[in-house]
Amino acid sequence: MNPPRIVVVGAGHVGLYAALRLSKKLNRNRAEVVVIDPVPHMTYQPFLPEAAAGNISPRHAVVPLRRELKKCRIVSGEVTRVEHARKTVSVQPIDGPAYELEYDHIIVAPGSVSRTLPIPGLSDMGIGLKTIGEAIYLRNHILDRLDVAAVTPDEEVRKASLNFVFVGGGFAGIEALAEMQDVVSDALKYYPELDPKEVHFILVEATNRILPEVGPEMGAYTARQLAARGVDLRLGTFLKSCADGRIELSDGDSFRAETLVWTAGVKPSPMLANTDLPLGPKGHVNCLPTLQVADTETGEVLEGAWSAGDCAQVPDLTNPGGWCSPSAQHAVRQARVLADNIVQVILGGAPKEYRHKHVGGVAGLGLNKGVAHVYGIKVKGYPAWIMHRTYHVSRIPSFNRKIRVLADWTLALFLKRETVALGQLHRPREEFTEVTPPVELPREKKVGAGSR
Repeated sequence: MNPPRIVVVGAGHVGLYAALRLSKKLNRNRAEVVVIDPVPHMTYQPFLPEAAAGNISPRHAVVPLRRELKKCRIVSGEVTRVEHARKTVSVQPIDGPAYELEYDHIIVAPGSVSRTLPIPGLSDMGIGLKTIGEAIYLRNHILDRLDVAAVTPDEEVRKASLNFVFVGGGFAGIEALAEMQDVVSDALKYYPELDPKEVHFILVEATNRILPEVGPEMGAYTARQLAARGVDLRLGTFLKSCADGRIELSDGDSFRAETLVWTAGVKPSPMLANTDLPLGPKGHVNCLPTLQVADTETGEVLEGAWSAGDCAQVPDLTNPGGWCSPSAQHAVRQARVLADNIVQVILGGAPKEYRHKHVGGVAGLGLNKGVAHVYGIKVKGYPAWIMHRTYHVSRIPSFNRKIRVLADWTLALFLKRETVALGQLHRPREEFTEVTPPVELPREKKVGAGSR
C-alpha cells in the first residue's frame, strides 16, 4: 500500500515551513510530501527592501527549495485547478503538457498578490514589491533615473526622473521608501550634476496613519521622522491616475514622475477561484481554528483539505470575531500547527486549534533607524533597528541563509554601499540581437507539373 500523499500548493512561508516540518516528522514510508511552486525558491519578503537597497545580496533573501526540502518531491510548475471532490490538482509544469496529480491531503498556500485598483496607467507604470525580481528591478530603475537626470537637457524630464512616488503606508511601503531614500542619498555623492534638493520622495496613503502594525504612537513618530528627512507625506490621499507618467492625486495635485512603487496591500491568490474549496467574502479559503478547510455555512470539515497564511481566513481565538492578520508572524506559526495536525490525523489523533496573540511589529526606516512595538514595549531609533534585524535574521529559514545575511551586514559596516545599476539584467539579449541580422530560411523549391 502506498503511503498517503500530501500536496503542498505554494512554497511561501506556510508551504516551506509546513513541508519542512512534515518531512522531519514523517519519513517517506509514512507519507510522501510534494511541493508545487512555479519558482525554485522561497522568498523571505521582509528582506525585499534591504535587497533592493543593496544591504544584502538578492540571492541571500531567497531559500532554495531543493536544498532545504531534501526529503520532499519538488515540482516546478503551477497549480491551475484544485478539485477536492476528486482529490486532484491540475499541474502546469514550466515546460511540457499539463497533468493531474492525486492526493490524500492538500495544503492550499499559494499566498497573496498585490491588491491593485483599476487606476489609469497603473499596469504600465507601477512597480510591485512582492518578488525578488521586483526588488532588483526597483533598485536598477531608481539608479537609472539618476543617470537620466544627470545628463538630460530637458528640465521636465529631469524633474520627473527625480520624483519617486510610493503608494501604501504599511511595512512594505515605508521600509522600501526609507531604504531607497538612503540609496539615493549615498548615490548623489557621485553625481555633482544633481542637487539633493531636487530629489523628491512622495508617500501616498489613503488613510490618515502609517505603519498601523506598530500602533498609532510609533506610526506618528515614523511620520515625523520621514517628514524631517524631506519625504512629502500625502495622508488621506489616493492615486487617481498615473497615465503617461502624469501623477494625479485626490488632493488635486498633479505632477510628472517616472517611478511609482505600489505597495497598497495584498489580496488572496487568484488561483483560488479555480478550486471547489469554500471561500470567504474577500476570496480567502475558509478555515477552522484547526486550519482545516470548512464549509462557510455549515462549518463541516472538508477531510484532507488544509490552508493557512495570506490566502486563508483563520479565526483569531485571541480576538473573538476577528481573523488572523496576513502577516509572516502568523504564517510561520500556523504552518507549524498545520503540519503537526496533519501528522496527528495520519497517525489517528485529533488536530489542535491555532492560538497566537499578535505580539506587535518591528520596522526598519533605513540604515540605523527603526521603530518597534513588541509586547507593549515601544522602541525607536537605533535599538529598534537592531531589533528589526535580529528578529528577521532569526526567522529566515536555514543556517546557510542566516550566515550569508550576517556576512552581508558585516561587510556593509566596513565597505561603502554599491550604487551601480545593472539595468541590462532586464534585457540581457538586446545588444546581441541588435548586432545579429535576421536570416531568412531558404524556401523549399516547389516541384511544378512541368518540372523534371
